[in-house]
Amino acid sequence: MKSTTSHKIFIASILLILISANSYSQSATLQVNQDPKITQLLDLKKSLEKDNKLTDGYTIQLYYGELDKANQILRKYKGSFSHWPASIEYETPNYKVWAGSFDTRIEAERALLKIQQSFSSAFILKPERRK
Repeated sequence: MKSTTSHKIFIASILLILISANSYSQSATLQVNQDPKITQLLDLKKSLEKDNKLTDGYTIQLYYGELDKANQILRKYKGSFSHWPASIEYETPNYKVWAGSFDTRIEAERALLKIQQSFSSAFILKPERRK
């Protein structure tokens, strides 16, 4: 009789564990409705950062002067250095050629050492944030 009672308690315990495990398990489905313009805005932000438009860091200035010469410098730079983006910036009445977008000064200095081999007058600057 004692073994029958313990046997019943054991079976009841196992059943209770199985039932409680099923009652606590949950399944869910999550659906996110996102405006497609968010993806477009993120892509635009990436391209602006790539082209030095939103940077808070450092850049390297290769040239300051006339547009024709700025275009020549930009072509020469892009022919030699492809890993740092470059762009022409306008500041009345002159044009600047900026290369790279660096978060820290040390990154900019390392790049400057390589760039100065082809552009000896290049220097580091920290542009003002555009608003």
